[in-house]
Amino acid sequence: MEYVLLVIVGFLAGTIGSLVGLGGGVIIVPSLLFLGATHWLPHVTPQAAVGTSLVVIIFNGLSSTLSYMKEKMVDYQSGLLFFIGSGPGAIIGAWMNNKLSLEHFSFYFGLFLIAVSFFLSFSKNASVRSQRKTFKITRTYTTNEGETVTYGYNPIVAIVISFIVGFFGGIFGIGGGSLMVPAMMILFFFPPHVAVATSMFMIFLSSLVSSLTHIFMGNVQWLFALALIPGVWFGAKTGAFINKRLRSKTVVIVLRLVLVLLGIRLIYESFS
Repeated sequence: MEYVLLVIVGFLAGTIGSLVGLGGGVIIVPSLLFLGATHWLPHVTPQAAVGTSLVVIIFNGLSSTLSYMKEKMVDYQSGLLFFIGSGPGAIIGAWMNNKLSLEHFSFYFGLFLIAVSFFLSFSKNASVRSQRKTFKITRTYTTNEGETVTYGYNPIVAIVISFIVGFFGGIFGIGGGSLMVPAMMILFFFPPHVAVATSMFMIFLSSLVSSLTHIFMGNVQWLFALALIPGVWFGAKTGAFINKRLRSKTVVIVLRLVLVLLGIRLIYESFS
């Protein structure tokens, strides 16, 4: 019965993570801890929950990327450039996580995520026209509504921002996608579909790297991972399927909702 639950958890994590570009760890980690605390599973330590989640997310990122790749939504060059910053940032942030007391940080960061969710509603792709000259790299993308969108960035600025995003994602343990997708949309004017697809490509790379440390330290519950992976794999394809058929505005609305829920979770954890 417990492994059926894990398949369901994996499917939900894969679907939601792939739909809005957050990876799925924000669902897998608390679910493993909850199921362990309620004795549905053997006791699960936070380290084992994170390590197991990272291994599972490799398959989430790969499945999503393959699905989005068929629709030519993934901006590989931008994803690799952002990963140059977010990868080291996430490693340093994870290290800092063990050095700091995060109760107050979690509270304020939760408020920040909620604020970002509302700020997304004011971001307009059209404003990129006035800033296009400041971009050293520009790209265009035609949405499924037939609108051609121009987006771009300065590489150095993009690496610095992605480093900061990766750092905060690592320090709060919520994954860089929850910040990187809004950053790509607000700061670099990425179309929502491209931001989500590129985020999943980055999540595949980052989870591939960061999971190695947890595997080496023995933080992976392999039986749990084997039960989660099938659900995550098909959930990621389901999320990508839904994403490709949603209007850009709808993707933004779903993303805003997930950010609000993440923010509430962080605020709740700061008091618990």
